[in-house]
Amino acid sequence: MAYQFLKTETQDKTLLIYLNRPEVLNALNIGLLGELNQVIKSFSDDKTHLGAIITGSGDKAFAAGADIAELCTLSKEEGEKVSQSGQDIFFSIENCPKPVIAAVNGFALGGGCELTMACHMRVASENARFGQPEVNLGLIPGYGGTQRLVQLIGKAKATELLLTGDAVKAEEALRLGLVNYVTTRDDLLPKCFEILNKIYQKSPMAIALTLSAISAGVNTSLSGYDKEWIHFGQAIVSHDGREGTSAFLEKRKPDFKGR
Repeated sequence: MAYQFLKTETQDKTLLIYLNRPEVLNALNIGLLGELNQVIKSFSDDKTHLGAIITGSGDKAFAAGADIAELCTLSKEEGEKVSQSGQDIFFSIENCPKPVIAAVNGFALGGGCELTMACHMRVASENARFGQPEVNLGLIPGYGGTQRLVQLIGKAKATELLLTGDAVKAEEALRLGLVNYVTTRDDLLPKCFEILNKIYQKSPMAIALTLSAISAGVNTSLSGYDKEWIHFGQAIVSHDGREGTSAFLEKRKPDFKGR
């Protein structure tokens, strides 16, 4: 099937999914997320593929965030729905019965970082950068970032990154436990295939049950995710949210008022 914002290909038992908006650093617009949802649902049910790799087209970014031009015009209710929809799509990745690896080939910021964290594992190239810079726009993460970052690297460091908007380099992400491996650009996909091919030697049923048990353990409370989409809707229509997104698009420093 042809997609507007994604490219897919099959290599043996593995589905390769490319986020394909390199002209805007693979920013996650609503259309791309909708196509990703279709692909993941099909992948979860098909008999052809045993695993998947998600990566970005081009050599600069995995995904540099959500599409700010779309977000800055949303109402509170629309913001809530966009956040809930993104969370649901990323839950479908996290709850997938087959392993999904993020091959992070550059910037993974905002929604891009959230997408990597929804995957079961992350392999990063040396030029990868991870961060949740939403506070710089007067916003908060909306696709699970406030929850998964804490789960993966612990509350203290996650709080620092979420409140400062700072990004971390690949080696720091490895030290924090945010990624499994760091490789050269040339070795990025081969390392992902190496991991998957090892998994393919195991029982598919056992893999599916293990992933289900892991997901149940980390999602013991959905109230945090609920709180996130509610606050995302509030932030998107606040003065600071409108000012931050406008300043980003106009390439100027925002003038936040705290309301």
